[in-house]
Amino acid sequence: MQRILERGEIESLDHTTIPRLRLPPADGVFGARAARLRKLAAGEVLGTPVSPELSGYLDLMAELVDAQDAVFESLTDADAELPDQNALDRARQYAMPPLPVTRERPAIWPTIFDRLLTFLVPTAAERPQLVPVLAALHALDKNALNALADDVLAQRTETLDAAQAPFVAAALQVLWTHRASKLLLKDVPVLEAATLCPVCGSHPVASVVRIGGQSQGYRYLHCELCASEWHMVRVKCSYCEKNANIAYQGVDNRSDEEIAASDSDANSAAKPLSNKLNKANDPQKVIRAETCDDCHNYRKIVNQEHDYEVEPLADDLASLTLDVLVTEAGYTRASMNPLLWFSAAE
Repeated sequence: MQRILERGEIESLDHTTIPRLRLPPADGVFGARAARLRKLAAGEVLGTPVSPELSGYLDLMAELVDAQDAVFESLTDADAELPDQNALDRARQYAMPPLPVTRERPAIWPTIFDRLLTFLVPTAAERPQLVPVLAALHALDKNALNALADDVLAQRTETLDAAQAPFVAAALQVLWTHRASKLLLKDVPVLEAATLCPVCGSHPVASVVRIGGQSQGYRYLHCELCASEWHMVRVKCSYCEKNANIAYQGVDNRSDEEIAASDSDANSAAKPLSNKLNKANDPQKVIRAETCDDCHNYRKIVNQEHDYEVEPLADDLASLTLDVLVTEAGYTRASMNPLLWFSAAE
């Protein structure tokens, strides 16, 4: 006779077949993210064309991510200020994130913010337009900084300065990624809300199909804040969790002649079967928008099977053309990219 498993029994099940959670590595995620941003900015990723205006912004964000990496490397285990064992046990008992963004931030938080701004001084020297932004951030007192951080975490675009927000978000990412990297898998429960990060409770910025080891071929949602990844089955909306009306939208950057030739090849009976199948490293499938006709929201999905170097946040940031097209088709973006903000009027 079948029965419903209790929460404790669910957590005790063997999760090794499909790893339910991928915590950020101890050496951080920022080095690979910066490298990917530069590659995208240089137009070296087939299937993701980048305009000159966006290319300059991606280069700036790569320098910001370099600063994140430097600050991350400067942190110690003590800086993580993880909850004590009793708090971790309570989080597991009630299926709550162990490092919720709604709690008071650790004492190291203002120091991380100051260090990030300091590492950006050379960048500002080469980018005069950045000088007033960093000066305004330097001038914030503790209360103003915390209020700004609260607005960033709540994504209150109506009150935020779009130029300042990426730098505050970047400092928060360093703090939470460092803390998440110090957790053990057993410290993180399975949440009832599968669309929120089980580590910090934030939204995913995008999802990624991973390759290698036990994660081969599985889809993970990538946290916008702490870079943790948690498993969600493919062809399922990461916003409303329905799966009946999911579709995948991509940008086809081929010329009309290339498309016609491809269609001709696909319809040719003389072509070997292997040439008719979807090939690995297909640039049209590196990044796509997963749209849902039930809730009319979308998030992007990147695929390591077609580009090993994909980085969810970086690839999402670089593919604004896809955002524009999907939005024009009537879909709403389910969550923001923390390195790109628009004012409420935009």
